[in-house]
Amino acid sequence: MKLLLERVVFSEKSTIGRLYINGVFECFTLEDKDRRLEEGGEKVFGETCIPRGTYPILVTFSNRFKEELPILKGVPQFEGIRIHPGNFSKDTEGCILPGSGLGADMVLNSRAAFSKLFHKIDSALNGGEEVTITIK
Repeated sequence: MKLLLERVVFSEKSTIGRLYINGVFECFTLEDKDRRLEEGGEKVFGETCIPRGTYPILVTFSNRFKEELPILKGVPQFEGIRIHPGNFSKDTEGCILPGSGLGADMVLNSRAAFSKLFHKIDSALNGGEEVTITIK
């Protein structure tokens, strides 16, 4: 399964994107501010989205959230980057927050969007598929 996250709206507080699964729109996303790390930008802890690139996704237990969540592996300068519910940039420290709608610097209905997305990722992994996300 191939996920594609296209970052489309950039503000001083957040980055809004569109997430596709195998070419089909799935949901919107919210991340921290894009500081263009892959071009030498400076990381601000807890306030910077991850570098563009392709990363494998696994589902593992999160000690912080006390549940199974998708995790991106091999993200330069970051550890523990997850896909999890949240509505505002304050709800993330580099992680990707899914939502079914948008507001100013926020996503809406994040829990429902996450649940739908998680089911697809988990089913693919349990079926022996490799799951990756490409961020552009």
